[in-house]
Amino acid sequence: MEGIGANLSTGIPARIFYSVMLLAPSGIRMRMWRGLYQRMARSQKDSNFRFMNYGFTDGDELDLSPEDEGDRLFIQLYNMNIRDVEIEGKEVLEVGSGRGGGASWISRKYNPKSLLAVDYSDEAIRLSQGWFSDQDNLEFRVGNAQRLTLPDQSFDIVYNVESSHCYADITAFISEVFRVLRPGGKFCWTDMRDKKTMEKMHESFVHSGFTIDSWTDVTENVVDALDIIDEGRREMIRQSAPPSLRKSFETFGGVPGTPVYEALKARRIQYFRYLLCKPE
Repeated sequence: MEGIGANLSTGIPARIFYSVMLLAPSGIRMRMWRGLYQRMARSQKDSNFRFMNYGFTDGDELDLSPEDEGDRLFIQLYNMNIRDVEIEGKEVLEVGSGRGGGASWISRKYNPKSLLAVDYSDEAIRLSQGWFSDQDNLEFRVGNAQRLTLPDQSFDIVYNVESSHCYADITAFISEVFRVLRPGGKFCWTDMRDKKTMEKMHESFVHSGFTIDSWTDVTENVVDALDIIDEGRREMIRQSAPPSLRKSFETFGGVPGTPVYEALKARRIQYFRYLLCKPE
């Protein structure tokens, strides 16, 4: 995981994965991440499992429909990331849409003119296309965050939630977001990094041409959410992952007691939220 650390004590498959990631060229690293998420999508096709993020506890009570209440913590992470921008009537892009739950909720809740959600995993995109085909303003498409096949200046808002730590070339990703945004457009980003890597990413945001409207450390809210979802996430992994991969999947999922969770709790890794603007 970029900016998280490959020396964490994980399951054997995860240790092998991280060791290869350290040595592999960027193109191979991206294909490895794609393979991992392809396997996750194939192993868990339950339509009730539409979110993969760590969640967020929020003091501002979010009004949710009964159908969305079970995913409250995951939805709150999405809402925290985009709540300071006006989405209604805008053309919006999500980079790294996962299983599509966040894009579906945002398109229903905030009524953008259009929301295009792209993900590197064609398996995840197929699931999303099947589950959310009734939403007219929402489209899912396979796409590479580092090489978006989209026109220049074609979106008002781009957002990215807990996905960029998988990208092999962060500078290319940020440059692509800047390219597809219209002047005055907003980039909403949230993810986890160690301190040194986050400092470099902050510099990359600025060097790419973005102005930083605000940034916030939300680690405590994310750790609290991981504590709350602990039992349900462990059970989902037990049901969907083979025994040889369960410890590694628990590490990827931030389950309490695993190295990623403990690093977040000790603040060796922190979870950030940035709101950026492409100048007029």
